[in-house]
Amino acid sequence: MEEELKCPVCGSLFREPIILPCSHNVCLPCARTIAVQTPDGEQHLPPPLLHSRGSGLPAGAAAAAAAPPPDHETPAGPACGGGGGGGSAAGGDHADKLSLYSETDSGYGSYTPSLKSPNGVRVLPTVPAPPGSSAAAARGAACCSLPSASSSSITCPQCHRSASLDHRGLRGFRRNRLLEAIVQRHQQGRGAAHGASAAAAVAVCQLCDRTPPEPAATLCEQCDVLYCAACQLKCHPSRGPFAKHRLVSPPPPPPPPPPRAPAEAASASPGAAQGAPSAGGSCKSPGATGAGAAGGGAARKYPTCPDHEMENYSMYCVSCRAPVCYLCLEEGRHGKHEVKPLGAMWKQHKAQLSQALNGVSDKAKEAKEFLVQLKNILQQIQENGLDHEACLVAQCDALVDALTRQKAKLLTKITKERENKLKMVWDQINHCTLKLRQSTGLMEYCLEVIKENDPSGFLQISDALIKRVQVSQEQWVKGALEPKVSAEFELTLDSGPLLQAIHQLDFIQMKCRVPPVPLLQLEKCCTRNNSVTLAWRTPPFTHSTVDGYILELDDGDGGQFREVYVGKETLCTIDGLHFNSTYNARVKAFNSSGVGPYSKTVVLQTSDVAWFTFDPNSGHRDIILSNDNQTATCSSYDDRVVLGTAAFSKGVHYWELHVDRYDNHPDPAFGVARASVGKDMMLGKDDKAWAMYVDSNRSWFMHCGSHTNRTEGGVCKGATVGVLLDLNEHTLTFFINGQQQGPTAFSHVDGVFMPALSLNRNVQVTLHTGLEVPTNLGRPKVPGN
Repeated sequence: MEEELKCPVCGSLFREPIILPCSHNVCLPCARTIAVQTPDGEQHLPPPLLHSRGSGLPAGAAAAAAAPPPDHETPAGPACGGGGGGGSAAGGDHADKLSLYSETDSGYGSYTPSLKSPNGVRVLPTVPAPPGSSAAAARGAACCSLPSASSSSITCPQCHRSASLDHRGLRGFRRNRLLEAIVQRHQQGRGAAHGASAAAAVAVCQLCDRTPPEPAATLCEQCDVLYCAACQLKCHPSRGPFAKHRLVSPPPPPPPPPPRAPAEAASASPGAAQGAPSAGGSCKSPGATGAGAAGGGAARKYPTCPDHEMENYSMYCVSCRAPVCYLCLEEGRHGKHEVKPLGAMWKQHKAQLSQALNGVSDKAKEAKEFLVQLKNILQQIQENGLDHEACLVAQCDALVDALTRQKAKLLTKITKERENKLKMVWDQINHCTLKLRQSTGLMEYCLEVIKENDPSGFLQISDALIKRVQVSQEQWVKGALEPKVSAEFELTLDSGPLLQAIHQLDFIQMKCRVPPVPLLQLEKCCTRNNSVTLAWRTPPFTHSTVDGYILELDDGDGGQFREVYVGKETLCTIDGLHFNSTYNARVKAFNSSGVGPYSKTVVLQTSDVAWFTFDPNSGHRDIILSNDNQTATCSSYDDRVVLGTAAFSKGVHYWELHVDRYDNHPDPAFGVARASVGKDMMLGKDDKAWAMYVDSNRSWFMHCGSHTNRTEGGVCKGATVGVLLDLNEHTLTFFINGQQQGPTAFSHVDGVFMPALSLNRNVQVTLHTGLEVPTNLGRPKVPGN
C-alpha cells in the first residue's frame, strides 16, 4: 500500500496532498515546484471553459465561492477575469452555457504539444466570468496585485494533462484530507512496528523453500539474488557460466527512522477528519465515526464547506461529483443537478469499491500464483542448466575418448605397416647379402684358377666352374636388384569430414526432439517355422512425436543388419527366413527431427525342422485340398501342380508323402520347384522344377523335360515317398518306403526352392512334415537300363 501513499513527484509520503482535476494527487509543496507560467503568446487562444469535473461552474466562480485555507499560497501571475457585479445564480447559468465550449467538461485541456508552452503541453486558460458576477468581483479584487499578461498552469506528473490556475492558485484545488489521514495512520503503524520488525529485517534467502527461509549467506552482484549456503551450492555453483559471478556478503538491515516530534504529529492531525454533524441539517457525515482514529490522540476536525465555513457537508452533487452543504443548495448553485444524501452515496460508492476490489483481489491471487510459477521456472532453469552442462561435458568427453581409441587403432595400423615394410627390406638385404657373398667368393676363386698355368688341371674343373658362374649370373635376374617395398606409406587419414562435423557441432534448436528408444515387448515376440514376429511400443510419458519405425534384421549368420520393415505399425512378421538359424533384430523410431537410438537386440531362433502344408493359393485350380491342406488330389485327368507353403534356401530338409489312393497306374511326380513353375503340366517338364515321377513299376528323374536314371521299383496304395533336400551339399535325393530310389537325383541345386507335387485324379497323397532327417535310410537301388 505504501506505493499508493507516495507522491509521484518527490517519491516520499504525501504531505498536504491536493486533488488535481484529473483525480490524481500531489503534495502541495511539489505542486508549487511544477506550476509554470503560460507565455504571453498564449493569451490569444479562444477561452474554453476550465472548471471542476462536472461542477457546472467556471473556474473563476468556483474559486470565488471557495474559502481558501490560510496555509495555502497563491503563486504569482494568475489569470485575471473582468470585473463587475452580479448574483451567483447568474454565474451558474453562465457556467452552464459556457460548458458547451469544454472538450470533456473535465477541468483540463487536451494533451497537445506546443512550441510556445514551456512544459510541452498546450494550456487552456480560464474563461473570464461575465461582468457583474460574484466571481468577477472577487477576481477583480484579487487580481489587483497580480500581473495580467500571463496565467499559471500545472501539469499532472502521472497523466501529463494540464490545468490552468485561477486567481486563487493552488488553493483552488481541494485538499485530500482522507489521504492525509491514511498517511498519518500508516506512519504511526510503521513506527510502532519498527521495534518488532527489527529482527525480521535480516536478509533471507530468496530461493529457499523452507518455512521460514534461511538467513542469506551471500549475494550475487550479477544475478541480484540472495542465497543461503544450501541454495547457493544447489542453484549457483562456482563453475560454468557462474564462475565469473561475484559473491558478496548480504547488505545490512536498514537503520530505523528517526522518531517524529510531538509537534509534527499534532500539526498533521487538523483536517484529517471526514465530517461532523451539520449545524443546519439532519444528515450525519459518514466520517464522523472515524473521529479520533487518526491523529495520535488529537481530535479530528471535520471538513466544512469551503463556501460556508460553518456548515458541514450533508448532500452529494452527482453532476459535480462533490459533497455540498444545505446552504449551497439554498443558493441554487446545484438547482439543475442531481443531488443525493451524502450517507447513501457513501454506502453506494463503498459497495462499488468493494466489488471492484474483489476483482482486483482475484487478479492479485493469480499474480501470486504466477510469481510462484516463475520462481519454480527459475529454479528449474538453474537445474536444467546444470544438467545440460553435465550432459555436454559427458558427450564431449565421450567424443574425446572415442577419438583417443580411434587414434590408438590408427597408430597400431601404422606400426604394423612399418614393421611389415622393415621386415621385407631386412629379408631382402639378408638375401642379397648372402647371394653377393657367394658370388664374390666364386669370382675370387675363378680368378685364382685363371692364374694357374696347368692346362690339364684347368680343363678338369673349367666346365663345372663355367656352369657355376652361369648359374650365379642367372640368380641376378631382372627385378632381383629392385626393392620389394616402397619407403612411402600408402596411408592417408581423411580427417576433413570429421573436422567439418566438429566445427558444425551445435545444439539442435527444434520444437520436438528425436524419438526415444522403443521398448521391445518380448512376451509378444515369437517364431514359427521360418518366420519371426516382433512387437514393440513407445515408452510411457514420451513428449516426442513418432512418425514411424525401422525394423532391422541380420542374415542369420551374424552378418550386417538390413532394413526389413519401415512403417507406423508396432507389430511385424517376417517370412521366408532360414530354418534352424539364429537371427538378431532391433528397431528404432524416427520423426521430423531425426532418427532415434536403437532398441535392445532380441535373438530369435527359427524352427529346426520345417512344418508346412500345401498352399491353396499357389496350386492349380483343379487341385483339391483337404485335411487342413495336408491331403491333395485332382479333379482333372491331366497332371496339375501344387506347391508347399515353405521355401528353403539353406539347411537340410526332409518330408514324406503318403499315397492314399492309386488307381489305373498314374504317374505322380514328387520334388521341388521355383515359385514360378508351370502349374498345368507334369512337374519337371520345365526348367523351374526338379522331380522324380514314378508309376507302379519304375521311376525316372526329370528336369527341363529330360528323363534320366530309370530305376526299378514303383509305388502303390500305402507307399511312402521321401524327399531329402540338402542345401548344404546342394543335392536332392528321393526315397520310396525308406529305401533310396536310384542315385542322388540332382546336384548343384542352389537357390530358393519350395516343396512341389504333380498328380491327376487317380492319385491322392497326404503330406507329412516336421520330420527329422532319418539316419537309417537304406542303400540306394541300382538304376536299370
